[in-house]
Amino acid sequence: MNYRHAFHAGNFADVVKHAVLTRLMVHLASKPAAYRAIDTHAGAGLYDLFGPEAARSGEWRDGIARLMQPYRDGALDAACRPLLAPYLETVAALNCAQRLATYPGSPALVRAFLRAQDRLVACELEPNAAAALKRNFAQDRRIKVIAIDGWTALNAYVPPKERRGLVLIDPPFEERGEFPRLAQGLEAAHHKWANGTYLLWYPIKARDEPDTLARRLRRSGIGKILRAEVSIAPPGDPSRLSGCGLIVVNPPWRLEQELQVMLPALAAILAGGDRGGSRIDRISNEF
Repeated sequence: MNYRHAFHAGNFADVVKHAVLTRLMVHLASKPAAYRAIDTHAGAGLYDLFGPEAARSGEWRDGIARLMQPYRDGALDAACRPLLAPYLETVAALNCAQRLATYPGSPALVRAFLRAQDRLVACELEPNAAAALKRNFAQDRRIKVIAIDGWTALNAYVPPKERRGLVLIDPPFEERGEFPRLAQGLEAAHHKWANGTYLLWYPIKARDEPDTLARRLRRSGIGKILRAEVSIAPPGDPSRLSGCGLIVVNPPWRLEQELQVMLPALAAILAGGDRGGSRIDRISNEF
């Protein structure tokens, strides 16, 4: 599978991932102590939805466009609206009132919540994306952009000097073996920095690999692991993405309740009917 960010910017999987990422940033920024965010596979940071990659797939029209419209119209569920507002307002700030043209990748979403004392390390190896990432964030002294392999970065930059922080691990799943590597990387990083919050994204095309990942993490001894998944269609066609999942280690105490409100609403909107579904459960019982 090729999940290079530019081709899929703003699609349903981005919306799910970034809605949850934004909730984590809100919680981090609610306390005065400094934090550090580490984005291991950062991409370019900002995406032109009418550029050659995003326009070729057009996936954003069934992703962020489907969610932004009811938000702008005031039709979004009242319980869900305030939870999604920080994410959607960040998207809206990059666009004119009635037209989506730019989508923020994870570094841009994180930047929206950085204060003077906070820092972001954004890592990207693919040359074109790394160059764009550097251009997009060159003027922000709170952000360090590094052209480095994400898995190498995970080992090199954990733990940070700050005691609080978030690590986002969002590989492109271009190579076989990414699911085992995801588990291995998390286990090694958690061994070095057990207090950090970790957010891992994975695609769902069939159940085998996501379920194997969950079983391995359940046996890992890592405490406080939350799993959240959204599907827009039943798994079946191995060439198509039917859903996506997130693993959250050390989630803020309110996050599970927030996801129970957000994810069913997102699934219904993004699936365009009653085909969507969601799941939130605890892989570890050490809560």
